[in-house]
Amino acid sequence: MSEAPERSMRMSQLAMLAEGSLPRMSQAVGRLEKRGWVRRTPDPTDGRFTLAILTEAGWAKVRETAPGHVEAARTYVFDPLTKAQVRQLTEISRRILRAVDPGNPCPGERPAPG
Repeated sequence: MSEAPERSMRMSQLAMLAEGSLPRMSQAVGRLEKRGWVRRTPDPTDGRFTLAILTEAGWAKVRETAPGHVEAARTYVFDPLTKAQVRQLTEISRRILRAVDPGNPCPGERPAPG
């Protein structure tokens, strides 16, 4: 949600991105709501859907925890790999991203000419 427009996403979209069920996502968002990090509201464009919206307190929590998350990813994912393995992981990740979203260039990659 932190990268979504207006820090808001439909609950169904969040469940899909998390590869989980809508009831499970609803439980998780409920816990975040209790902490004041997220709020839910009907989607104004289609009332059949519910939006999860990251609150200012939630955004502050994201900013607070992001450096630790980055450090943990570096420590547990990248530090154990050789430079060649990091290059392989980069290429594998790009191939997966291209398969998932063919029209969107991968970060750090130049769009194909023509």
